[in-house]
Amino acid sequence: MNPILKIYLPVLALILLASCKVSKDITQPPAPLPFSYRNAVNTDTAGIAAIEWKTFFTDAALLQLLDSAVSNNYDMQVALKNIEAATLIVRQKKLGYLPEANLQIGANISRPSDNSLNGLSLSQFLGRSYLEDYSAAVAVSWEADIWGKIKNQKAKALAEFLQTTEAKKAIQTNLVAAVAKGYYNLLMLDAQLKIANKNLLLNDSTLRIIKLQFDAGQVTALGVQQATAQRLVAAQLIPYLQQNISIQENAISILTGVLPAAINRTNAIGNISLPDNLSAGIPALLVSNRPDVRSYELELNIANANTGIAKANMYPSLRITATGGINSFKASNWFNIPASLFGAAAGGLTQPLFQRKTLKTQYELAKIERMQTVIQFRQSVLTAVGEVSDALVKNEKIKEQKEIAVIRVNTLQQAISNADLLFRNGMATYLEVITAQSNTLQGELELAALKKEELNAVVELYRALGGGWK
Repeated sequence: MNPILKIYLPVLALILLASCKVSKDITQPPAPLPFSYRNAVNTDTAGIAAIEWKTFFTDAALLQLLDSAVSNNYDMQVALKNIEAATLIVRQKKLGYLPEANLQIGANISRPSDNSLNGLSLSQFLGRSYLEDYSAAVAVSWEADIWGKIKNQKAKALAEFLQTTEAKKAIQTNLVAAVAKGYYNLLMLDAQLKIANKNLLLNDSTLRIIKLQFDAGQVTALGVQQATAQRLVAAQLIPYLQQNISIQENAISILTGVLPAAINRTNAIGNISLPDNLSAGIPALLVSNRPDVRSYELELNIANANTGIAKANMYPSLRITATGGINSFKASNWFNIPASLFGAAAGGLTQPLFQRKTLKTQYELAKIERMQTVIQFRQSVLTAVGEVSDALVKNEKIKEQKEIAVIRVNTLQQAISNADLLFRNGMATYLEVITAQSNTLQGELELAALKKEELNAVVELYRALGGGWK
């Protein structure tokens, strides 16, 4: 057999093994997804998660706030920078299959001892006591990806890049939900402030009548005191609600990436329209729609790659090196081509010996971490399904509560009118009037809060299904 073939046949055989894998990947584990969500009424396939946030929300002021948040929020800007960094890493890993090449240029001079072998040789053959050496060469080194280590490193970098995009989506999903909920809370506070001011005027009117009756000797001082105390309840609410309005405006401003300032709003909470179709879609879409679940799915790809890399580290690595260039012991002959040309090539196998136990432990740890990732993925799916089910039942039950609250407030408003009329005609006591006013104030405040909760439940369903990042 040709001597060259004897040398390179083992090398070629190892290269042919490059397509072989030493570690099997774990495929995506079956997610614990139900056929349909609990409490789901509308079972359309797509679901509201497929709707862009610019279409899902219709209030003009809210849309302006959301646009500012998506563009200016600092968490979003950090996420975009993370994506840029991950992109650079992916591009770098794509070059893993290419050989390393280095240009080496060197010039040195040495002066051995006259009594040394080198010194005697120089004096005898060159007639001088020093030696010059000039070289310019390109050194190339390439590691054959026999066990898929480089391939796994590339796959890991790609999965980490995709995770940064999912992280950005998750931030945007939560950001859209937070701004929308904050805006609806602001509208609720506006409505409650209006209710407090209206009740304060009503209490003023009642207190004025009771004072006139007190002056006429028809009621005692206790009546004036109780009417005054009831008026102060509404009066105390006003600065409290104004405080909460300013705090909520500041929170929304920070989310939108601007300094704390007043928030423009021209709508009332009772005029906010809700989407007619609140379909949750099919649970099978949850894995692709929810950025956090998708991130855990990508984490499994990273765990697979880490396991493959740890396994490959236990096997021999083949590295081929080559060096070529020009070399001369005289500067005048340095670039004398072809006489100054030289070249060298070598191939070598490196097999870990004493580190094998350490590498084996690293491989076993990688397998354990991979199984942990599977468990975390299943847990994330379970949590997501639970959040959707919670949002669905909230949408249904809060709507029922609001319908009851509307009837209750209407009844109380009629009662306060009747009590006021009877009181003016001496057929009801001041206690009945004060009680009616107190109940009405509480009922109207609760109704405004339920309207906000109803809107928040829709936003929460939208977020739980993975809506808001499109």
